Amino acid sequence: MRQLGNAVYERSSNGTQSRRTPGRPRSEQARRAILHSTLILLRETGFPELYIEAIAAHANVSKATVYRWWPNKAALVADAFFSVTDAKLRFPDTGSVRTDLNLQMKQLVRIFRGKEGRTVAALIGGGQSDPELIDAFRTRFLRPRRQEAYETLRRGMQRGELPANLNMDLLLDTLYGAIYFRFLIRHASLSDAFINDLCRIVVDAVIIKKPQTVS
Repeated sequence: MRQLGNAVYERSSNGTQSRRTPGRPRSEQARRAILHSTLILLRETGFPELYIEAIAAHANVSKATVYRWWPNKAALVADAFFSVTDAKLRFPDTGSVRTDLNLQMKQLVRIFRGKEGRTVAALIGGGQSDPELIDAFRTRFLRPRRQEAYETLRRGMQRGELPANLNMDLLLDTLYGAIYFRFLIRHASLSDAFINDLCRIVVDAVIIKKPQTVS
């Protein structure tokens, strides 16, 4: 590797040179450290007692580095949660809208039962008195999930599984509202059996039944 002015050049094994922008790998490493530290401290202190100064110190970065990426604590916390759950909560495309919803909801309740569940509880609980926090949770976590859910339902409509005039928001609120209610009130367990029952009662009610052929 050699440096000419502010540019850094690396020589590959085949002898060619490529230009690398200085600082980029280190910046990405710092961003990941900030997200990781945010989750650790949030579980220890809760949202009200979580401070940017403490996150920066834990991640071994400056406060300015934190604010370079996030405008406030709420946005940072929402992104930190999103960073560890995004891949897990993607909707599959199995060719069956019922199966797609069932599998994704089961993955959601597994997250709620795990350590990430405490983060969700802190986000929702803190958001009741902090408009910035609940807005960040809706914008950075819930909205991307809802957009993916719309696409899943639209695929079901295109395949003729769902009616074209389906109220998608009402269906999704009914399904996920039941999950969040059990998660927050804790009056009953969040289990795979619960998701199966939920799909049977709610999803099956809107699935278009194919006429049976008489042999």
